[in-house]
Amino acid sequence: MATQVMINDPAKAKEYFEAKMAFTTGPVELERMMKNNEVNIVDVRAAEDYAKGHIPGAINLPKDQWESLKGLRKDKTNVLYCYSHVCHLAATAAVQFTGKGYPIMELDGGWRWWKDDEFEIEE
Repeated sequence: MATQVMINDPAKAKEYFEAKMAFTTGPVELERMMKNNEVNIVDVRAAEDYAKGHIPGAINLPKDQWESLKGLRKDKTNVLYCYSHVCHLAATAAVQFTGKGYPIMELDGGWRWWKDDEFEIEE
């Protein structure tokens, strides 16, 4: 049985992708933003995983410390990341932090894509 492909509404697709680009970034774009000192990087993984390796300059704000908002900035976009593209920890944190008035983006692919694409790692 053949799968039928629906033709999506171009206006809705445009709206979706504009929103996606406004609130997510990829590793290549993040690296550029880091070089220009445009972002604050926030690793929301567990402290022991952060200690094994993280994106250079990232602060660690594990879930049990989210209420503290420690390290978040309102003068820069905070780019959150967690374990992988199927992890919702960063998205969950984004809901909480945006609710407190912090500008947020999420790193597509999280730590796994950053590491697997062989970007610089800090220990």
